[in-house]
Amino acid sequence: MHGVGKMSSLACTASSTLLLNTQSRNTNCLHTASVKHGKIKSMASSSPKRETDPKKRIVITGMGLVSVFGSDIDVYYNKLLAGESGITPIDRFDASDYPVRIAGQIRGFSSDGYINGKDDRRLDDCWRYCLVAGKRALDDAALGKQVVDTMDRSRMGVLVGSGIGGTSVFSNGVETLLQKGHRKITPFMVPYIISNMGSSLLAIDTGFMGPNYSISAACSTANHCLISAANHIRRGDADVMVAGGTDASVLPIGIAGFIACRALSQRNDQPHKASRPWARDRDGFVMGEGAGVLIMESMEHAMKRGAKVYAEYLGGATTCDAHHMTNPQPDGLVVASCIMKALEDARVSTQEVNYVNAHATSTPAGDLAEIRAIKKVFQNTSHLKINATKSMIGHALGASGGLEAIATIKAINTGWLHPTINQDDLEDEVTIDTVPNVKKQHQVNVAISNSFGFGGQNSVVVLAPFIP
Repeated sequence: MHGVGKMSSLACTASSTLLLNTQSRNTNCLHTASVKHGKIKSMASSSPKRETDPKKRIVITGMGLVSVFGSDIDVYYNKLLAGESGITPIDRFDASDYPVRIAGQIRGFSSDGYINGKDDRRLDDCWRYCLVAGKRALDDAALGKQVVDTMDRSRMGVLVGSGIGGTSVFSNGVETLLQKGHRKITPFMVPYIISNMGSSLLAIDTGFMGPNYSISAACSTANHCLISAANHIRRGDADVMVAGGTDASVLPIGIAGFIACRALSQRNDQPHKASRPWARDRDGFVMGEGAGVLIMESMEHAMKRGAKVYAEYLGGATTCDAHHMTNPQPDGLVVASCIMKALEDARVSTQEVNYVNAHATSTPAGDLAEIRAIKKVFQNTSHLKINATKSMIGHALGASGGLEAIATIKAINTGWLHPTINQDDLEDEVTIDTVPNVKKQHQVNVAISNSFGFGGQNSVVVLAPFIP
């Protein structure tokens, strides 16, 4: 979660060495990096050669979300482009005695047409958001029931993770146990707590019998899921994967837990200005919630059915800081190595990347650790633009990578980058263009989207315009 700093630890002692050529598939496009003596070095013998096998090329054919700005993709991105903040005072419960009383709280959520009434009343919001985002993504990909019924559903899978899982069901269960005893515990408590239930419920509703599980990697969860889903397609395990993340912890226990971690901003009198990545006076992240889901498909399968394609997934990577539960190692070395490994997996050179959707939670330690990592990888940053979606929607924990991947794909499609708001007085180290306060036109060549989490979890995905 890279809340208190997240962002992960970047553990690399002066004597440690990391070789990042493990996924190189072609000696003519060798792209390696090493971390040694506190520095990262990269070497490319020639321009990397992209994947050409249509069975292994992976395209994005559908997107679905639930966000503080609603569940319509265009509305979501237009509000981001406008620099609108979704951070408001909490009114879901009485937070008047809490030192933190603001969040990216979702209001007016509707599951009509996606979840039946009985299940809707029982489900944790985490799974309601997952089901709606997942089904909207399938609809967007023209993979409705009639179409899916003609396909081999054993080659269609689901991998939607959650950083925390069914928080409200767990909290309500504990309250029931203490007040009424064990006999009053609902039989749905355990199924609706466990973090794989989002993937399972989507599979039950759609009949998808391919790979199905969840990954829980704190706030890097969604990216971990996208990477693993892509690898299932590359290996030939599946033709279509529904992948992303979901979380819903704007609840008493969720807010209280992060308050105890000292991770959250206490700028209660200025909620719209509370999430302020890279600003000198930032004081923590703002809790958000929601779900972000992509339909990932082999290019061969997508072309055969005439699917529209939003973007291409080129690659991704994960690493672990192995440093601290909540704080990053300040130098950013292991995050830098994760970015390099992702570019290697994607067969992309550093010169090709011109946009970074940053993790940038607005925590004192995490924001600078990420900036240092980016500077280690992209030594010339004059062509680079970075922005922080969380400045407007808050930190949706395990869902954040999915929501930010959608923002990245919309940037690729529209040629417009949303601003990072509250960019008033930045740290001296932030010399890269953060798209401050106002949107910018920018033709994206190759983009990366970063997500990091408590426990030192790092994940980076690489996305680009689709060129058949």
